[in-house]
Amino acid sequence: MSDRAFIEVRGAREHNLKNISVDIPKHRVTVFTGVSGSGKSSLVFDTVAAEAQRQLNETFTAFVQGFLPHYGQPDVDRVSHLNAPVIINQKRVGGGSRSTVGTYTDIAAPLRLLFSRVGQPAAGPAFAFSFNTPQGMCPECEGIGRTTQLELGRLLDRTTSLNGGAILHPDYQPGKWLWKTYALSGLFDNDKPLDAYSEREWHDLLQGQDLKVSLGEINMTYEGLVPRFQRMYLSRDAASMSDRGRAVLERFTTSAVCPVCHGARLNAAALACRIQDRNIAELSDLEATDLLAFVQGLGDPGPPGWPPTWPSGSRT
Repeated sequence: MSDRAFIEVRGAREHNLKNISVDIPKHRVTVFTGVSGSGKSSLVFDTVAAEAQRQLNETFTAFVQGFLPHYGQPDVDRVSHLNAPVIINQKRVGGGSRSTVGTYTDIAAPLRLLFSRVGQPAAGPAFAFSFNTPQGMCPECEGIGRTTQLELGRLLDRTTSLNGGAILHPDYQPGKWLWKTYALSGLFDNDKPLDAYSEREWHDLLQGQDLKVSLGEINMTYEGLVPRFQRMYLSRDAASMSDRGRAVLERFTTSAVCPVCHGARLNAAALACRIQDRNIAELSDLEATDLLAFVQGLGDPGPPGWPPTWPSGSRT
């Protein structure tokens, strides 16, 4: 086999590498294994990938190089027979509950444009097919595909009183500040079990809003348990919460597929728009090879200017 069938690394000393020399076969999947700290990343990323990127950058003019990231030469005697690299780092993929493979890779953008140009009945421009915009998202789940509901049976022990710890959330235990906003509000008998509350007391505890109350020397606007929980937990993206916040959310809520969009994330108009009897949610659920086959099978749908020029770098 030719020497050029291998990437030759000689005398690698980046970080904790100790003068390592290896031949890495090309056109093969090569796996580097070892215990933590053994130098896997130092060899692959900090030596081979860094040198490949540096050599690639040197093929450009000095003017162009001024706009490129600077890569210093790694601590290695020689790296030979490198090709232009495609470097995938070890960082976790970003995004939250609104991110999908389609939005992260931008496949979703031309697919939305396709439906805005060709789909029938027409539902509007491309952003009307995005679950990340008010024009396209399901109004019930706001484009998440699932709804999360507060379970009062988990949050409250109706057999006991506020003084007895009827609110089971750890931040609402007797003596804590959030507990005081209810116990010192003057709206309740703090020794009265919740299941003995009147209809008005029960409403105030759960849904009361815009009530002016005085906690000793502090005047404040009262907020019921349900709107406060909605504001503090349900209205936030779980991906942005601390581990403790997510644990609280999971403890006192239930999650289910959205009963309106059935997990499709989009509103009725976007889902009613179809191409060859498939809507955009159904196509988005296909494997990439099946989606490609479907699009290639469309041929010329007919609108002027087809096929469209996909926008680069667009994402909603």
